[in-house]
Amino acid sequence: MAEQKQVIETIVKALDSKRAEDIQVIGIGELTILGDYFIIANGTSTTHTRTLADEVDYKMSELGLEPIHREGRGNGSNWIVLDYGDVIVHVFYKEARDFYQLERMWADGEHMDISQWLKKD
Repeated sequence: MAEQKQVIETIVKALDSKRAEDIQVIGIGELTILGDYFIIANGTSTTHTRTLADEVDYKMSELGLEPIHREGRGNGSNWIVLDYGDVIVHVFYKEARDFYQLERMWADGEHMDISQWLKKD
C-alpha cells in the first residue's frame, strides 16, 4: 500500500506533467471526515480537464490504487472528482473552478508546499 505522501506526490506530478494550472494541496483532515487532503487543479478546456484526470488515474493505477468513486467523466465535464479515500482530487475546467471556489470554502485547511514536485519552466 502506498504511503499518503507518495500518493500526493504521484498525483501532483501527474497533474504537472500534463500542464495543470494552479495545483493546490489542502489538508482538510482537521475540518471534515470527508478525507485528509483535497488536491485541486484546473485545465484550460474540457478536453484538457479530462486528460488531467486520466493521467492521475493512470499513474495511481501504476501504484496499485483505483479510485473508490469517480464523478464527472463524461464529455464536456467541467469538474471531475477522483476519490482515493483520504485523498480527493478535484480537476476543474478553469471557469468552473472560478465559480465554485473550493479553495475559499476550505480556506481554514492547511496548504501544503508542493514546489519540490513541480517541474521548473
